[in-house]
Amino acid sequence: MRVLNAYIAREVLKGSLLAALVLLALLDFFTFTDEMRDMEGDYGLAKIFEYLALGSPRDFYELMPSAALLGSLVTLGTLGNNRELVAMQAAGASKFRIIWGVLRAGLILVLISSVIGEYVAPASERAAQMLKATALKQQIASSTKYGFWVRDGNIYINIRQIQERGVLGDISIFELDENRRLKLVTHAEKAVYDGERWDLDNLKLSHVDNDRVVAEAKAKADWSSILAPDLLNVFVVKPENLSAYELAKYMTYLRDNAQKSLPVELAFWRRIVNPFLTLVMLLVATPFVLTLRRETSLGQRIIVGVTFGLGFYVFDQIFGHFGLVYEMNPILAAALPTLLVFLAASSVIARLR
Repeated sequence: MRVLNAYIAREVLKGSLLAALVLLALLDFFTFTDEMRDMEGDYGLAKIFEYLALGSPRDFYELMPSAALLGSLVTLGTLGNNRELVAMQAAGASKFRIIWGVLRAGLILVLISSVIGEYVAPASERAAQMLKATALKQQIASSTKYGFWVRDGNIYINIRQIQERGVLGDISIFELDENRRLKLVTHAEKAVYDGERWDLDNLKLSHVDNDRVVAEAKAKADWSSILAPDLLNVFVVKPENLSAYELAKYMTYLRDNAQKSLPVELAFWRRIVNPFLTLVMLLVATPFVLTLRRETSLGQRIIVGVTFGLGFYVFDQIFGHFGLVYEMNPILAAALPTLLVFLAASSVIARLR
């Protein structure tokens, strides 16, 4: 039986990984066509391909449940059409033994996707967003322990706080002359973007000459710069770009500072549920194959997998937004769709006796 379990697991694993690569290639193709519309400045074909490569780990992580469903449907369907599943059962392997072989492959898929989702995807996704933003704006940006730094020609901008989209706090602006000498230092407590330029509040200016520094204070000022909120969005904490560990730390920070943490909590519990979703999708695929006629074609199985996977994805996204709007328990909002599918699949499997 160990040989049969290993054989089933190996075939399901190969089919699921192949399905993941096919789905990833299709998604990258559609993303490529969208990115072609944004080509300008330094954002050319080379940068687009680099952007796609950096974004692929996150896409692979998110596609794994659907790939597991599609790959196992195709693989087990092929085994069924070749009478291999019948031969296994004739040799004494029960349907539950076959299901266990499928789940063994699922455990490996869960391990692979969890490692990528926790350690590779968050960093690569942030790098992808940084690459695109800096290439489009033709600016150099970086994040350090001293805040966010952006270079705009001869102007160097240090941002210590990003409160929300288009609102900054504790900004220092260093302007150099043609000889790369410091000529003006500006500090503002707050900056608000009105769609065309930044409005600075509570400014302190220091004009630097060869032999003196002249200080000046202003209540408000308009600051014309190509620094746009789209570039700053790279540095804004986005739950989908964080690992589970980072989300847990961020949740603690928000709670300690009496800030709203529901979106972060939902993202955290979705991270926890995602590995189990892969196993649930494999459970869904098995009764489909064992109950469908062997004459069912490969195309029909693919249609079943795509339809079910797409339907579940839409329902899961809608239910997640529904949970945010009505402030549901984040564990319930994240886990209920997966739990419902698990119960349905378990009910069908129980009837296979």
